[in-house]
Amino acid sequence: MRVVIAEDSVLLRAGLTKLLADGGFEVVDAVPDAEQLLRAVGEHHPDLALIDVRMPPTHTDEGIRAALVIRHQYPKVAVLVLSQYVEERYATDLLSTQTNGVGYLLKDRVAHVSDFLDALRRVAAGGTALDPEVVAQLLVRHRDDPLDRLTPRELEVLRLMAEGRSNNGIVDALNVSHSAVEKYISNILAKLDLPPAHTDHRRVLAVLKFLRT
Repeated sequence: MRVVIAEDSVLLRAGLTKLLADGGFEVVDAVPDAEQLLRAVGEHHPDLALIDVRMPPTHTDEGIRAALVIRHQYPKVAVLVLSQYVEERYATDLLSTQTNGVGYLLKDRVAHVSDFLDALRRVAAGGTALDPEVVAQLLVRHRDDPLDRLTPRELEVLRLMAEGRSNNGIVDALNVSHSAVEKYISNILAKLDLPPAHTDHRRVLAVLKFLRT
């Protein structure tokens, strides 16, 4: 699996390069700014771009704006954004352009290397990896009448769905039965006026479609 890393911190860039290499990824390039990121993606056409949100020259939103360009120009390249903050406007834009092969993780909340590498693999394979805090803030920002129809437990299941959790993952997180999870998901889709979905990936698409409204 071929990866391009974009991170302006020399130490963090070197650390990510070694971490990914040790995890079985091929890091084809590691660059310090958005301009070089776009050049590297155009040259190498990697499976995944791992991107810091804030990079030179202004250290504000160069990284995530470059991620949006990549999603538009290179739709087959998966994108995982790393940030210290939830940039709501750009997170919404990122999730609205294309909902497969995308992730948004908060640096300070990555607790386990194995979970981080699993998220990279999931995104590169066309899945989704969203930090729960990102999901929570986007749900609050876009809260309207349809969400008010959900019970607290259904809202919790919705958040887990948006994080990319499978049925088994939701069962483990909530300590409930498989039949209960299936019932929650069926209720959520019905209350949000969304068609029934039979795969984890389509459930995530349904959640993100609702967030865009």
